[in-house]
Order: sequence, then C-alpha cells, then structure tokens
Amino acid sequence: MSAEPFADQELADFIRGLADLPPMTAGGDAVEMRRITEERSANRPPGPAMAMHDLSLGGGVLPCRLYQPDGALDALIILFHGGGWTIGSLETHDRVCRLLADRAAVPVLAVEYRLAPEYPAPAAIDDAVTALETAAEAVGPFGVRPEVIAIVGDSAGGTLAASAALRTRQRDVAPDLVGLIYANTNLTADDGSMISNGHGFGLEREDIEWFHEQWVPDRSCWSDPEVSPLLVDDLSGFPETIIVTCELDPLRDQGEAFGNRLSAAGVNVTVRREPGMVHNFLLWDLISPACAAAADRVADDIRRAIETMVGSAAP
Repeated sequence: MSAEPFADQELADFIRGLADLPPMTAGGDAVEMRRITEERSANRPPGPAMAMHDLSLGGGVLPCRLYQPDGALDALIILFHGGGWTIGSLETHDRVCRLLADRAAVPVLAVEYRLAPEYPAPAAIDDAVTALETAAEAVGPFGVRPEVIAIVGDSAGGTLAASAALRTRQRDVAPDLVGLIYANTNLTADDGSMISNGHGFGLEREDIEWFHEQWVPDRSCWSDPEVSPLLVDDLSGFPETIIVTCELDPLRDQGEAFGNRLSAAGVNVTVRREPGMVHNFLLWDLISPACAAAADRVADDIRRAIETMVGSAAP
C-alpha cells in the first residue's frame, strides 16, 4: 500500500494500523488512559544519556525534571507535555525531552502540571505560569543560569505555553521565546482541517472534543480566550514565536491562524508546516524516520532562535 499522503511508509503503516483499534477515548476513563500511556512509555528506549534532576516548583507542589546536556547554551527550555490536558507526564515525554535537550544543546525543564478532569482549567495554566515565575531560581543550584527562557509545548502543552505567555507578557517573567508544536489554539474550531483531517490520521475529531470536555466541561466557556488563545482580541507584545503544524493534523488550521494573527500584531513569528506529517510526531521517532527528522527540525528551529538571542554560537 502506498505511503501517500503520509511522509513515509512506516508512518503510513502505523497510522493505518490505528484504524483497527477502538477510538482513544472510547472507554471515557482518564485514569485507564494514563495507565496505558505510561506503560507504552516504559517500553521505549530512554534516549540520549545526560545529567537529570527531579525537583519541585511552587513551594514543592509542581513536580519537574531538569535535563542537562553537555556543552549547553546559557538558556532554558520549559516544556509542557501534550495529552489533551488529561494524560501525559514526566515519563511519557522523557525521551522527547532528552532528544530535544541533546539536539538543541539547551537544558530542558519538563513540567508535570495538574491534569483534568480532576483539575479542570485554569489549573494547568496556573501551573505553567508558576513554572515561568520560579524556574530560573529553581535551576540555579544545578548550575543553569539562563540568559534566555523559552517555553515549548506540543498539542495541549502548546495551549498552555501560549496562555502562559499571554498572562505574563507585561511582566518580567515573560518568556523570550515560545514554541508551539501542533498546538491547540481554539477549542471552538469546527471547520477546515478539523473536518478534512478529522478522521484517519491518528487523532480523531471525536477524541479532541472529549479532551476539550474534560478540561473545560462547560462548552460555553470554550470561547474564553484564556483557553483558546486564537480568540484573544490583542496579541501585541507576545514573545517571538515558532509554530510548527502538520499537513494531516486536525489542529493544523488553528495553529497557522494563530501564527497569522501574531504576524499581523507585529510579533516576530515563524510558521512552518510539516508535509505528510501527523499529530504527535514528537512521540513517534522510533516508528518513522520521517517523524524523527521532523523532531530534529523542531529542535533545530529552537536552537537557532536561542543562539541568536544568547548572542553566541554553541560550542
């Protein structure tokens, strides 16, 4: 069977295999979904070896993990994992963080924010802001002195990164750089790629809506700009931003629309679409060479931007 329209045959085979499985959210049990994703994560090789420290922010209530590659830039990436605000942890994104830290040559601080439905919005956004407020001081004892702080999120983590940047854009703790990887920026989106890519590409439209309902149970609040950053009236003053979307992702159009709005507001923004690529590629580097290459390009984008801000090339 041809790889079309996917980026490579391995990705095509994997995604088509998912079609034989029940929908991700069919059971409606967030706890069971977490168990399954943790089990899958435990079976993946960990990725590049490096110094690693578990720590807590916000007075000890916000678990985090610091990854320190050799020869790192004087910067820090704060990473908010994806998972529909409902699943995901330090363990599910451990390999992602190692690969990013190693390739970008930047320490990565992964944040284990509170999950829905136990903790609906805005709890996860509050945690993201707490991470921004306290990260620089917390990593100091480990020798990390960041001149530049970037916040990066994939999928739902991208929502948190954008929302945290919006909350802090007039404050000293505002990030220098925001990275949004196949991010959800508009919970109300129901057209365009949500329809054309809403079935058969690894992330089903029905699953997206289920995740929305866990995080924001009242549908009338899905248009609140705090949870749908695309709907913010004024985006001026937003930090420099990198947006990476996927051709075959239901969330593609809203990510690119956010980039267009940032550009119109005078923000320095780079928007790049990965052809033939699907949602969640950061987690699938061992499945598909194309996914691995796409993940490398994300790290390269972030490294180049940080190098420019730090003002010196990495060793």
